[in-house]
Amino acid sequence: PIFDHAPSNGHLSFSRDTVYLDTVFSNIGSSTYLLKVFNDTKDDVVIPTLNLRNGLESFYRLNVDGVAGKEFNNVPIYAKDSLFILIETTIDITDSAVNELLYIDAIDFDSEPYRQSVQLVTLAKDAIFLYPNEELEGSTEILDVFIDESTEPVKIEGFVLNDEYLTLNNQKPYVVYGYAIVEEDKELIIEAGSRLHFHENSGILIKEGATLTINGQLS
Repeated sequence: PIFDHAPSNGHLSFSRDTVYLDTVFSNIGSSTYLLKVFNDTKDDVVIPTLNLRNGLESFYRLNVDGVAGKEFNNVPIYAKDSLFILIETTIDITDSAVNELLYIDAIDFDSEPYRQSVQLVTLAKDAIFLYPNEELEGSTEILDVFIDESTEPVKIEGFVLNDEYLTLNNQKPYVVYGYAIVEEDKELIIEAGSRLHFHENSGILIKEGATLTINGQLS
């Protein structure tokens, strides 16, 4: 314990009372979010306990002034100073019947009667991930692609969409990692309401002789 610091006793203030983390896909880590905790008093204080309300099983992760964890004790804040808490999450949707999950937790500072809390809220979505199958030999190929009317092709690595994913529907979002290739004499059908998300340096390539059909109406 830090004996020369007084307990915070409910006198902390925060940069926000709720941290909304952007929508994440199941099993994919979120961005990092910052929460600032302020000690506006004239005294150095110590927070007796700082923890995630859902405990060690929480889908959230904390980093408190450079220390990672989910439960902390005797965290000091100097007078008129602040504490930085970094927040991340990776949410696992295990119920195959659930496509979306609103996950709620809180960071509790101290216990009753002095407990203060900041709420944590994240919407997680189950998704279908399209990416090269590293275990399957020949699943990737190198293609020459012309960009911005350049006479010099750019070589990119892509993977062939198998027949199972040549019709995309609106049951779950799709997340594409890398370049998905539609082979010659194949047709990619994207049904109305389908949601496609592309990772950095990703896309869909329709080879000459292949067909792309997008159903729905222009908005």
